[in-house]
Amino acid sequence: MQQLLELCLSPEQAYDQDNLRSVVSQKTDCGQDQIQWHLLGRSIDARGSQIKVNLRLQAYIKESLPPRITYDKHQLPFVGNKPVCLIIGAGPAGIFAALELIAQGIKPIIIERGKDVQARRKDLANINKANIVNAESNYCFGEGGAGTYSDGKLYTRSTKRGNVVEILEMMVDHGANEDILAEAHPHIGTNKLPKLVAALRETILEHGGEIHFNSKMVDFTIVNERVTSITLEEGSKISGEALILATGHSARDIFELLNTKNVLIEAKPFAIGMRVEHPQALINQIQYKKHASNPYLPSAAYSLVEQVAFKGQEKGVFSFCMCPGGFIVPASTAQNELVVNGMSPSRRDGK
Repeated sequence: MQQLLELCLSPEQAYDQDNLRSVVSQKTDCGQDQIQWHLLGRSIDARGSQIKVNLRLQAYIKESLPPRITYDKHQLPFVGNKPVCLIIGAGPAGIFAALELIAQGIKPIIIERGKDVQARRKDLANINKANIVNAESNYCFGEGGAGTYSDGKLYTRSTKRGNVVEILEMMVDHGANEDILAEAHPHIGTNKLPKLVAALRETILEHGGEIHFNSKMVDFTIVNERVTSITLEEGSKISGEALILATGHSARDIFELLNTKNVLIEAKPFAIGMRVEHPQALINQIQYKKHASNPYLPSAAYSLVEQVAFKGQEKGVFSFCMCPGGFIVPASTAQNELVVNGMSPSRRDGK
């Protein structure tokens, strides 16, 4: 028998598996050894004097627990001999474009100017310790893009969300914790993302795709308004049926190239931002108040939104993202350039 449970619990009940099993047993009037469940949703309500955790569980009573996800990378076809689509950039957009192309029976060839996820570590250490920036391998350029060595937050304000569940299941199938399927604000952590990115790469390669690191596109050929091939920095050419640009906003040379090739590009509005760092203990105190020291509660997060008058117009000021228990990192792509990002590990236990 199956039963959907909507529970409002204390942190001690919600985050301790033994306590939670006792609560579920009472709610279903069933022995603890006869019940299993999948966690479908979890969120914290800290607005009142007592903090509550809202849970949605799909309980399975006296029956086996089915698989949590339906996505299976082993079901992808082999596309090594199929028509080719070229992808410029091995960041999140490029990687997931490649996986979707494979699912549609098309061979992806990814061209990435930076290094693979393991080789990037030395260049990041040089930035952090010696202020030496490798213009082709840094926090922005390289396998996984800025997303690899980042916080790993998996939520968005965008209304163009697409099939979010499929993407989350894909990440779980490649090693992410199943909790990301249930959390209101899912998060992986900068310490776990490199392994996940490497697993995604292996799936692309195993199913006939190609990934070329330390390869930089410097030109492309257009015939009858279609891209037919690209030229790499060392002079070689690669042909394809189509081209996906997944370069990210930091690849300024690509925008210059598009302009010289008379490809229509359009300016977008942008926000000017800064990073603010303050103690996690303070954030916990503000959000959780007298419960700030509760060991069952995760590091608190917040978001700020305000409208301010500027030259006679209302301008929005908002927190773009927030990294509980995190730290600030130098995300420059050129020497003597100041760009910062933020990230936190999976446990979010930094000060």
